[in-house]
Amino acid sequence: MTTYLEQLETPVPIVDMDRLAFNLDRMAAYATLHGLQLRPHVKTHKSPRIAADQLRLGAVGLTCATLREAEVMAEVCEDLLVAYPPVGAARLERLARLPRAVRVTVAADDANALDALNVAARLGQRQFDVLVEADLGMHRVGVSSPERAVAIAKHIDRASALNFAGMLFYPGHIREAVGEQGAALSQLGANIATYVQAFEAAGLPPRIVSGGSTPAAWRMHEVPGVTEVRPGTYVYNDRTTAMIGACDWDDCALTVLATVVSVAVKGQAVIDAGTKALGREPLRAEGDGYGALLDHPEVVVSRMSEEHGILDLSKTDWRPRLGDQVRVVPNHVCIVVHLFDEIIGVRGHAVETRWPVEARGRGPALDELAEGPSRPRAV
Repeated sequence: MTTYLEQLETPVPIVDMDRLAFNLDRMAAYATLHGLQLRPHVKTHKSPRIAADQLRLGAVGLTCATLREAEVMAEVCEDLLVAYPPVGAARLERLARLPRAVRVTVAADDANALDALNVAARLGQRQFDVLVEADLGMHRVGVSSPERAVAIAKHIDRASALNFAGMLFYPGHIREAVGEQGAALSQLGANIATYVQAFEAAGLPPRIVSGGSTPAAWRMHEVPGVTEVRPGTYVYNDRTTAMIGACDWDDCALTVLATVVSVAVKGQAVIDAGTKALGREPLRAEGDGYGALLDHPEVVVSRMSEEHGILDLSKTDWRPRLGDQVRVVPNHVCIVVHLFDEIIGVRGHAVETRWPVEARGRGPALDELAEGPSRPRAV
């Protein structure tokens, strides 16, 4: 028996399956057209189901931020990049316990962290590839000079269980509209060239130069030297990617289905999606609010409490009725996915499929009681 949207208990994240397929195909085609390797970040969808589709469409591997993500994605992928500093005994132990059949690459920016990583690799009887992370404008993690990058690359080269693979950067500081990124991308290319030249001069040419970020992904082919891209948000898109021109409004595949629960106050309506369904991240583009309605983008979620979202009706003639369902395009879809256990896949108003957000959370996905080499288990 077919289930329809009107029968779902809200709030709930729904994904338009046709829009999802278009988004996956579009990025895969872009990477192929421009000779870039695609290693999508799973932080957005956290689902082996979608990861498998990305790999089927040509992705060379997957990017993870958490060990939970890496453990879950090891079920479908044998080439993982953990793009997060490998610091802390618990994190290192979980890294070393990933299935040995999985090729694991790690991003790092500190020699002391690399010493600990080398010990963990030796204890786990495995090798790790390492990308030196460079700070090219985000000012979050990464070395800030080619000289420091070369010193770390040499440190990796001397380690018995580590292999220098190249460099990694995250251009999250490039937040201009896609058509206005030219100057920032030119500077990015110039900065990358100084690092690559320094590696080459030291006799350590980088095999991989890996860049991420959906907002800048569509123009990464303009940046000389980049070999790999790591976009994540593109699978679902969100209000931010639409507002900066990284996708069309109709490419927003994931929305939060919500119900109007009150129209008592003039000029507004209240929905059952608050911070625990939409997050509270401000829009990283021109505009305000914490989300906008898919069918009425002029209507924004102007205020929220934990379970209430306030729709501002001041810029529309549309007037919702009590019990109406609306679809909210969130500001930042990655946060929203992490708030739910399950995603509902739909075509039109009909529910077609469901899948769990398996890599949600931080807990281990490995069976610690299993004998022999650890293997991922379904969650």
